[in-house]
Amino acid sequence: MSAPMAAPVLPVRGRLRPLGLDDVRITGGFWAERQSTNATATLAHIEYWLERAGWLRNFDLAARGGLPDGRRGREFSDSEIYKFLEALAWEIGRSGDAELESSFRGIVRRVAAAQEPDGYLNTRYGRPGQAPRWSDLEWGHELYCVGHLLQAAVARARTRPGADDGLLEVACRAADNVCATFGPDGIDGVCGHPVIETALVELARATGEDRYLAQAALFVDRRGHGRLSDVEFGREYFQDERPVREATVLRGHAVRANYLAAGAVDVAVELKDAGLLEAVRNQWSNTVASRTYVTGGQGSRHQDEAFGEDWVLPPDRAYSETCASVGSVMFAWRLLLADGDPRYADLIERTLFNVVSTSPAADGRSFFYTNTLHRRELGTRPDADRPSLRAASSLRAPWFEVSCCPTNVARTLASLAAYVATCDDEGLQLHQYMPATVEHRLPDGREVRLTVATGYPHDGEIRVRVDSDEDRPWSLSLRVPAWADNGATVTVDGDVRPVGPGFVTERRTWRSGDEIVLSLPVAPRFTFPDERIDAVRGCVVVERGPLVLALESVDVPGVDTVDELRVDVAEPPRLVDGRVTVRCRRVHPSDHEWPYRPERDGAALVGEVLDGVALVEYHAWANRGPSTMRVWLPAIADDTELD
Repeated sequence: MSAPMAAPVLPVRGRLRPLGLDDVRITGGFWAERQSTNATATLAHIEYWLERAGWLRNFDLAARGGLPDGRRGREFSDSEIYKFLEALAWEIGRSGDAELESSFRGIVRRVAAAQEPDGYLNTRYGRPGQAPRWSDLEWGHELYCVGHLLQAAVARARTRPGADDGLLEVACRAADNVCATFGPDGIDGVCGHPVIETALVELARATGEDRYLAQAALFVDRRGHGRLSDVEFGREYFQDERPVREATVLRGHAVRANYLAAGAVDVAVELKDAGLLEAVRNQWSNTVASRTYVTGGQGSRHQDEAFGEDWVLPPDRAYSETCASVGSVMFAWRLLLADGDPRYADLIERTLFNVVSTSPAADGRSFFYTNTLHRRELGTRPDADRPSLRAASSLRAPWFEVSCCPTNVARTLASLAAYVATCDDEGLQLHQYMPATVEHRLPDGREVRLTVATGYPHDGEIRVRVDSDEDRPWSLSLRVPAWADNGATVTVDGDVRPVGPGFVTERRTWRSGDEIVLSLPVAPRFTFPDERIDAVRGCVVVERGPLVLALESVDVPGVDTVDELRVDVAEPPRLVDGRVTVRCRRVHPSDHEWPYRPERDGAALVGEVLDGVALVEYHAWANRGPSTMRVWLPAIADDTELD
């Protein structure tokens, strides 16, 4: 029997099949640097804080009967240990690091010691002096924690099949307990925070145990029938006000919404449920069309970390939680495998470059929980020795009281190679571009090898060389992003032809040394918002390839705040010495006792012209100290503000 594919998602059917960490190696560039930082800095940083905050010690206390006294962390803190284990599993599978292997095994021993004989595993509930098991399905996160435990075990089973650390056995006992407790004859409930659904499906795929799939399907079908108590945010917060099959858009808490949708795709694919798949496909399309920020971020409400209504996308109130973007990637990837539509890969690219990579600082030791698109005042440095109490920290913080984002980023970066390419019966498809090698055995047994050379995203040339000889034709497909709708070309055997968004496919009998070159137009460009987005009407954003850019005050000496500047859209953005620059006019509004007047203050627009104002790639903002920043720039043309 062949080893399992080392990938987070392994559906039994679909338009495309994923390639795993054993097939794809990221060898350099933007993402290799971030994987390296993740491996050498972020993982150690996370482990340090898990120990320091006492969240790991909770398992030791549970094992020796020391709870509830001494327990630290929120009700869901167990999940951070499990996400960290998942990140370690993917990184060990990627690099084989012996020290990480030792850390992994040590933590698994501590977790396993806390499991109860019937498989239940949680440090917050169920012991003397604690609330009973499953007594708070709305906020308790017990099933949520189990879900992340299962995902960690699946990652381990796929990267180190047959490992003797015992994590898979722990996970299966926990899953058996869930099925016994919440099965058809058990508690007729769901978890306030979805993730158990995707986890059970992947565990079913990894073990062949159909009960786990059946339980996941049961959870999806139960959702939306008011099984959870009403709360101040409404049942919409839990996606429990409308059945999954009837919903038309993602709503409520943005992380919960994406996790539930991802689980629904998994269930639909496994059970060949076309109606369920169509429902979540429609939800994705409508959410992208009217509830997603230009960065790919999702969630515009701070009070409940939730989606707003259609077109309600204020940049200065963008919550855009990092974890919601991880969930968005999970959701879009599953749809891509099911349908093969490159639109899903487009959103994954946008989200990875502009939200997931924005969260960690350059050194990998502090993080944004939320990702605003407009910072009006200088940020304040968080205390490096204490967890931040505020999710909306004005600068990246080393840790949070709710520290879901660091571990979520870590597991995503460690497994990133699994989101680069896919295959089908005809050949290979490349979805994300980075220096890499791809080696994969096609269904008919042929071994295909590729080398991808590129300076992407700063250089639009993607050069793909075939390193294997074949005696039969196969297809190589390259994604042309939607933003590259003018000027993209593909070159094969010296023949250059224009291509549009979608896939460009070349089918031939490939020989070692053959090349296909995709050239994407990465010159900086203005992007204008839909007129229905009130908050940014009259503004523009500057993009370069898949990167969103921002105006940061550290690049404009003498300007107190970037809100004083207006960008001149009559002068296109330029690339100068590796930096994108724009022409701006500095405005000088006058103060009044009442901020409303019967006519526009035209005098305010008469200010000095600042030519060559440099922009920063959004993912890199706030790496140089406190600053003001905005992504959407108020636009003028001929000294007139655009309406």
